[in-house]
Amino acid sequence: PSVPRHTNRLVNEKSPYLLQHAHNPVDWYPWGQEAFDKAKNENKLIFLSVGYSTCHWCHVMEEESFKNKEIGEIMNKNFVCIKVDREERPDVDKVYMTFVQATSGGGGWPMSVWLTPDLKPFVGGTYFPPEDGVHRVGFRTVLLRIAEQWKENKDALLENSQKILEALLHRSEIRVRGQESPPPSKEVMATCFQQLSNSYDEDYGGFSKSPKFPTPVNLNFLFTYWALHRTTPEGARALQMALHTLKMMAHGGIHDHIGQGFHRYSTDQHWHVPHFEKMLYDQGQLAATYSRAFQISGDEFFADVAQDILRYVSRDLSDQAGGFYSAEDADSYPTTVSGEKREGAFCVWAAEEIRALLPDPVEGATEGTTLGDVFMHHYGVKETGNVSPMKDPHQELKGKNVLIVRCSPELTAARFGLEPGRLSALLQEGRQRLAAARAQRPRPHLDTKMLAAWNGLMISGFAQAGAALAKQEYVSRAARAAAFLQRHLFDPASGRLLRSCYRGEDNTVEQSAVPIQGFLEDYVFVIQALFDLYEASLEQGWLEWALQLQHMQDKLFWDPKGFAYFSSEAGDPSLLLRLKDDQDGAEPSANSVTVTNLLRAACYSGHKEWVEKAGQILAAFSERLQKIPITLPEMARATAVFHHTLKQVVICGDPQGEDTKEMLRCVHSIFSPNKALMLADGDGAGFLYRQLPFLASLERKDGKATAYLCSNFACSLPVTSPQELHGMLCS
Repeated sequence: PSVPRHTNRLVNEKSPYLLQHAHNPVDWYPWGQEAFDKAKNENKLIFLSVGYSTCHWCHVMEEESFKNKEIGEIMNKNFVCIKVDREERPDVDKVYMTFVQATSGGGGWPMSVWLTPDLKPFVGGTYFPPEDGVHRVGFRTVLLRIAEQWKENKDALLENSQKILEALLHRSEIRVRGQESPPPSKEVMATCFQQLSNSYDEDYGGFSKSPKFPTPVNLNFLFTYWALHRTTPEGARALQMALHTLKMMAHGGIHDHIGQGFHRYSTDQHWHVPHFEKMLYDQGQLAATYSRAFQISGDEFFADVAQDILRYVSRDLSDQAGGFYSAEDADSYPTTVSGEKREGAFCVWAAEEIRALLPDPVEGATEGTTLGDVFMHHYGVKETGNVSPMKDPHQELKGKNVLIVRCSPELTAARFGLEPGRLSALLQEGRQRLAAARAQRPRPHLDTKMLAAWNGLMISGFAQAGAALAKQEYVSRAARAAAFLQRHLFDPASGRLLRSCYRGEDNTVEQSAVPIQGFLEDYVFVIQALFDLYEASLEQGWLEWALQLQHMQDKLFWDPKGFAYFSSEAGDPSLLLRLKDDQDGAEPSANSVTVTNLLRAACYSGHKEWVEKAGQILAAFSERLQKIPITLPEMARATAVFHHTLKQVVICGDPQGEDTKEMLRCVHSIFSPNKALMLADGDGAGFLYRQLPFLASLERKDGKATAYLCSNFACSLPVTSPQELHGMLCS
């Protein structure tokens, strides 16, 4: 590569997104005191640009505007320019996204916001084209107009920004009003089910027409709803909606049939043409959701998809030290000699490529059938490409095919006169050859930043799949990642989590000069992961760490006045607002997940105040949960867990004994949303016995592994056979 013409301060950062902009002609600063001081001293406005390294439109705006020398000069002359990676600093992103959504009615990335020197926003948007067009004003014009406004009307602008801030503070406050109690669980669950049912797509599954997102939070809500209403028609419909959605997603183009894992979302109603980036948080949540679908249905199809996701993550998103990388980009070079990247280039196929790779005649099929014929028929491949021009505005996918399962195996087999049993081997052979061919293509950019929160979601995925599918290697992988977090994203001296670490030169793990402290979501998703890992492995050390982190979370983020947790801690003067997320989206919101975490923590520790806190969070969100629970399906689910109280499933037995293992397999094979599993191994000096004195009174009956079902520390009669335990857990 030639020597870059420009270099700015971002060259010293660790974030892959910031490093992508280190050679723009823009004098970028990272978020921090140096930039704030410059703005104050020179009395300049701040231009804040927020994005992430696998964001398609962020790349477009960089190519068009931030690499443009003239635009760079306008930016440098009039503004202090700051770049933020939203995955490193979700707190900064959230403050200004709240502003952009409130003032423009929409939001997204790249986010472009102009701030006064004291960081108050006064105008903002998302992507701007470089020059004026018929329908939108160009970035150059916006920059010049805002610079002009600051010269001419500084005082009005400052006054306006103060008003905006006050309105935002008022709008974004979530607190208990008066003596509220948690909302009635039955009504919240019924309303949420109704709202999901009304927005459900009967044909293709999912809960919108297009674009379609995977939204594991919706599917997990439906599983819990089913578990509590198994015998009713609504319960049956909840399960059918969830399983049908998971089937359609797995057949669709959003699922990478050649390279495994799931893309971000589908641009159409059929789950066919995706935005091709792959995010760690989707893989983690979907692995857990497909494992639950298998637990409930017993259908191996779902187990296969869960394993497919974990194969992708183990191969492509795993650091050798044990952590998980954040994401893979959508854009890549079509060939090694291409000059520009295209979206989806790594994943799509021309029909003739597939024919050339799969020319073999198929024995026993209709005369003249090749492996290519069978493969192309099954995966909906067309000679002229199978992507509708409507879904390809930039013509990046013209003549290309996104694989999507178009037929059942029976239909494909019948079409070519094949035995149905032979088809899966033929398709597998086809997929392997395409994978080998694809491995020769230039890979998309990999974001090798490792985030505590997303690693937590992925650990849960491995741990839950390991338990539900009875695969020890997944539980071990989860434990390796948890040990990685303890080593690289935790400060034992302060007891606090860190947000991020990075893959450095020669594959070492690096930390930034000033490490970013963990946010609420880091604590919540890591604590959830440690509970999931304890249940899968029964290693008490994970439990002990989870409870320590829960105490730290309470100390840093709890709002004693209005209840619930703030997303970021107090004391950062550069953050204008301390917010509470109020939406379960691509990731569940931290307050939603923490309700169940607190109930689990109370089960393992006997600390009653954690149950009280869980109720207070539900009270703080009470109005939203009663009116539009569809925006908080994970919290709606938690109202049911709170209402039915968690059952402690205690197995008394020798961890190595076959009878104990059989009882544990029975517990792991059942989907039961309101249980906390624990093993009483008889070691009175162990962590659990010290936390829960009542365990000492439970004994093994006739020397056999014995199960008790306890609620609020009162226990059922002992059972010693998996059949009896199964009956108890399902009743």
